[in-house]
Amino acid sequence: MGLPHKPLRTALRTTSISTLSTALVAGAAFGLAPATAQAAPATQAAAAADVRFVDITGDGGTVLKANVFTPAGAQAGQRFPAIVLPTSWATPQIEYIAQAQQLADSGYVVVSYNSRGFWQSGGNIEVAGAPDIADASRVIDWTLANTPADPEKVGMAGVSYGAGISLLTAAHDKRVKAVGALSGWADLIESIYSGRTQHVQAAGLLTGAGFLTGRPSPELQQIMKDFLGSNLAKEQEMIDWGRKRSPATYLGQLNANKPAVMLANAWGDTIFPPNQYAKFFEQYAGPKRLEFRPGDHATAEATGLLGLPNDVWTNTRRWFDHHLKGMDNGIDREQPVQLKSRSTEAYEGYADWKSVGAATARIPLNDTEHLFANVDSGANGGIVLLSNALDQFLKLPPTASIPLLPRSFAAVWQSGRYDTARQVRGTTKLHTTVTSTKPSGTLVAYLYDVGPLGVGKLVSHAPYTFHDRTPGQPFGVDLELFSTAYDVPEGHRLALVIDTVDPLYIEHNPTGAQLTFSSPATDPSYVTVPLREK
Repeated sequence: MGLPHKPLRTALRTTSISTLSTALVAGAAFGLAPATAQAAPATQAAAAADVRFVDITGDGGTVLKANVFTPAGAQAGQRFPAIVLPTSWATPQIEYIAQAQQLADSGYVVVSYNSRGFWQSGGNIEVAGAPDIADASRVIDWTLANTPADPEKVGMAGVSYGAGISLLTAAHDKRVKAVGALSGWADLIESIYSGRTQHVQAAGLLTGAGFLTGRPSPELQQIMKDFLGSNLAKEQEMIDWGRKRSPATYLGQLNANKPAVMLANAWGDTIFPPNQYAKFFEQYAGPKRLEFRPGDHATAEATGLLGLPNDVWTNTRRWFDHHLKGMDNGIDREQPVQLKSRSTEAYEGYADWKSVGAATARIPLNDTEHLFANVDSGANGGIVLLSNALDQFLKLPPTASIPLLPRSFAAVWQSGRYDTARQVRGTTKLHTTVTSTKPSGTLVAYLYDVGPLGVGKLVSHAPYTFHDRTPGQPFGVDLELFSTAYDVPEGHRLALVIDTVDPLYIEHNPTGAQLTFSSPATDPSYVTVPLREK
């Protein structure tokens, strides 16, 4: 499936950039919802940038369909900083047209190309494998040979798949001096296999979109068959496959190259949850910036793809302006960690990730709870892409009536009512002792903000799966819930709920399994909630 190349050129000559971008976002494979626009519009140049569609030869002779924007009025011998934009998963090469034109109007050469295996580009989908990294380097080669690009000022950026490819390329190609990785991943395993649990809705969505818009490689088809089929005999093979495609694996190379890296993601990203970006940010030694906002996968960047005001794209351009153009725009003097609360949408700055949630509150889990597995209690993390988008736009996170949760299938502990508001910031951590009647099992932990009527709004959650445990033998569980920023109002309380079934995940509870959660005197169970210091 693909868009004809020649008609695209004709369309661009006869259709406005905003119209093309609107059509792209409206028909994108993931149906991205528009993010709230807050940034000031970019100043438009008097003359529009020059644009052309080209074929670039990638790794192994694979043809990559691309578009090139050059600043208007470029003179012979004049050089401009360059930005390379690999497309997102399942999206065509016109994805970044609005942003590419704005970047070119402000003095950049911009080359956007369709990642191999998708739409008009050749090859198979390799999921940011070695051929994708080699493709990006070949695109940089082409850019330096065929445009007025400055070889000392090359940047890469992208949303989702393009973000991952950009980070991986920066680890392998020293020419990349700056990166904008938006809604991407640093650790692919921690993204879709966190807690040793398959994120089935996320993986299923990616797999389906890949088949609809591209050509998955035989290796990818086998990996997804084993992953979704819970083939534990191939677990290490799948983990090794994911590690090769994780920028965190190449942290040493990135620390040596030291590109300026900006990471941006959403608190509720159901494809690439925020924890793995935060861990990577702390370990990276070069110039860096981390931004988290409300929303789900790529929803925060979506209005920017329409060419509308968008703070993610505005900050990305500021990042490039400073690190590629040398502009003194103040971004280097801002706190490197910028968070927007899900409750107030106000930005907060921190010196590093460790400073987020520096204060903590501990909720003891003293009562022993016993539950039967294989039944969804009604507590769950929502629906991939949809639920956290509703939270972003309408402040409607997934909810559950805590008093009505069936205690045979849900373990529940609650704090006392808070006499002042609590600002949850960062990563909530669960420590408990579990005894199972079966050697395998899955549990999902949820943290709820519970109001006076007992309705709980989901603050965070995370899954956990175990295998090869001795039935009847207690074992400790330490689980990090997905990081967030959420304000608990005065008079509310926090509740921890654990059950065994969630539609977001594949569960591994054998028929008839039962779980007991206890708090031994020698190893008490508790939840540690990170709070913003006042």
